[in-house]
Amino acid sequence: MTELVRAHTALDDDDVAWLHLLLADWQIIADLSFADLVLWLPDQEDKGFWAAAQMRPTTGPTAYVDDVVGTFIPRGRRHLLDRAYAEGRLVREGDPEWRDDVPVRSEGVPVRRGDRVIAVIGRNTNLLGVRTPSRLELSYLQTAAELTQMIAGGHFPIPGQRGDHADSPRVGDGFVRIDAAGRVVYASPNALSVYRRLGNRGDLEGSVLADVTRTLVPPRRRPDEETLSAVLGGRVARDTEIGGEGTSLIVRAIPMRPDGEHAGALILVRDVTDLRRRDRELVTKDTTIREIHHRVKNNLQTVAALLRLQARRIEEPAAKSALEEAVRRVGSIAIVHETLSQTVEGTVAFDEIADRLCAMVTEVSAVSAGVHVRRAGSFGLLSSERATALAMVLTEVLQNAVEHGFPEPGATGEIALEVRRALGRLACTVTDDGVGVPAGFDLDTSTHLGLSIVRTLVESELGGQLAVDAATGGGTRVRVDIPAD
Repeated sequence: MTELVRAHTALDDDDVAWLHLLLADWQIIADLSFADLVLWLPDQEDKGFWAAAQMRPTTGPTAYVDDVVGTFIPRGRRHLLDRAYAEGRLVREGDPEWRDDVPVRSEGVPVRRGDRVIAVIGRNTNLLGVRTPSRLELSYLQTAAELTQMIAGGHFPIPGQRGDHADSPRVGDGFVRIDAAGRVVYASPNALSVYRRLGNRGDLEGSVLADVTRTLVPPRRRPDEETLSAVLGGRVARDTEIGGEGTSLIVRAIPMRPDGEHAGALILVRDVTDLRRRDRELVTKDTTIREIHHRVKNNLQTVAALLRLQARRIEEPAAKSALEEAVRRVGSIAIVHETLSQTVEGTVAFDEIADRLCAMVTEVSAVSAGVHVRRAGSFGLLSSERATALAMVLTEVLQNAVEHGFPEPGATGEIALEVRRALGRLACTVTDDGVGVPAGFDLDTSTHLGLSIVRTLVESELGGQLAVDAATGGGTRVRVDIPAD
């Protein structure tokens, strides 16, 4: 709709915001009307109307086989739209219009904001679905008529809480009409069923809805008294959640003011017991997963501490170095699990992990006091499996850059970690300005354990490619290219 407004109309941002607020609730109007709704916007040159939005009813057959959004109707072709816009009142055509062998009754509802009509709603009812109306259908139609009067008078939509969030009740969930005193005039069978789940054994008609609800819902399962009275009394346009023992429901109120004065309210109720149970299960599952990651991190840190303790007791330099490398590898995995223990998602922001790995490899090396690592670019979000493998890769590559690029105690230098995402690939380059690769170095024939680990992880676990060569101007460059997802 926003694109159509900018391209073809003279409506301002406040007008568009008003229309968006209307569209958030017009599924209710379509269902109550048993009719299709089309929002027509006036052309900026006053040549006609543009169809900006469309809504079909879930309570009856559609009057439109095809979508009409984006179509243009010139002035004079649909007198109903012209009159509703020009006169600012509801206009109904006398005789049905035949579309695709279907008789359709059409109405024009002006959309008023302040003292201006900014659009017209075309309400179109498929008359093949019309039969002798039941009391439920009469209540629906009466409420729809009052809502359209409110739209034409500028009293609807009601600024405040929107009704298009996932849990918001719909007409078919449970429909209750109350009068200005809060007494139930009519309650649909579904609404009665919802209240029976709360424990109500009688009918709702004639009772004060707020009072009945207070007797069924314990104080700890309902909002404060002011909110309960305001919503169930139909005085404010908002929703609230209440519940009994083992039952949860959302109640939404839409105050009715067809003539500008409070005349009662439409109350929609929805049983969300199963949704809340699943929400609790998901929360429990997420908590369990985070706790598992936390315990894995603790166990890995314990293993690293034991290896570190063992390394201190060993005199043989080669064995001592091997244990210290194992400590770093275990530590890199622990960092990933620590990050996962702090999020409910199965993905992690890898930049934080990369920065911690850069700090770790320089802090634990005895010869790297003058070596600094800088990162450019962002890894973005990675799955936990890919994050663990990439953390191992970065640890080995950075550690090799520190130990083999700057082998002399007190050496100074810089290691650049550059990251780039493009065309579904993640390219990571580690470049140092150290002594460079040895003469005759060949990655395919290298027996270095760290490089063997890196190559296996990159090619087998991450499905990528690894390259090691001399950097321009001296030093070593390691390139890792993997799929981004």
